[in-house]
Amino acid sequence: MDKAKIAIIGGSGLYRMKGLESTEELAMDTPFGKPSAPITIGTLEGERVAFLARHGIGHFITPTEVPYRANIHALKSLGVERIISISACGSLREDYAPGDIVIPDNIFDFTKDRARSFFGEGLVAHISVADPFCEDLSGQLEAAVRATGAKTHHGGGFITIEGPRFSTKAESNTYRSWGMSIIGMTASPEAFLAREAEICYATMAHVTDYDVWHVSESPVTVEMVIQTLNKNTEVAQEAIRNLARDIKPERACNCETALSTALITDPKVIPESTRKKLDLLVGKYYK
Repeated sequence: MDKAKIAIIGGSGLYRMKGLESTEELAMDTPFGKPSAPITIGTLEGERVAFLARHGIGHFITPTEVPYRANIHALKSLGVERIISISACGSLREDYAPGDIVIPDNIFDFTKDRARSFFGEGLVAHISVADPFCEDLSGQLEAAVRATGAKTHHGGGFITIEGPRFSTKAESNTYRSWGMSIIGMTASPEAFLAREAEICYATMAHVTDYDVWHVSESPVTVEMVIQTLNKNTEVAQEAIRNLARDIKPERACNCETALSTALITDPKVIPESTRKKLDLLVGKYYK
């Protein structure tokens, strides 16, 4: 199976870009089911890069229904070490305007109906996610985005709501009072699963609207989101090319050893079926 150290999770249009060569499509399966879509791997600026359409080809999977564990597990099995998530988001602050791009530095998980961990069924891990985005990768991503000339913001809390509906005004104003900067529906549990898989994770969040709190702006609509994303696709593609060209070969972070201090279960009591299911993640720790 082909290997790729960098993966992009986003819309299906992202990998239709200039300079992407030698592409192949992989239909995969995992112990957690099938990923959202076949994974496309191609060579970009000399790097093998994997692309995964989070909501499926044609966008038919709701945020709650995204098979997050299967997606991350499939990418891990391809040798992926770094994931760039490209997401639409609403702004909860005046200075983060529609059309801007945000590289957030933290997450508030406000979802309730999603499988949040690979672990369980006789194997317990308490992963550290005080800083859920990889600082090193986020810094490299920010530089790649700024090189496009797009208005870019560093930092901010990214609250993930369950969806698929948008917020009420009461909810939106509450999130603002909590100090959140942007709002979306897919950052959780994706970022946390990436950390459990010891993969670096960073987000390029495209501001599409002011959610519903802004009194002088129209409430968010699907049409509004799509229009902004279409405009920003070229920026996202250019940023991905920049990152593939300039990314540092070695990881300057602790993501690749995240499980070394998280696993607590005595190896003697781990069911064989669970050990086998999670071997890709924990095999090096339970030899």
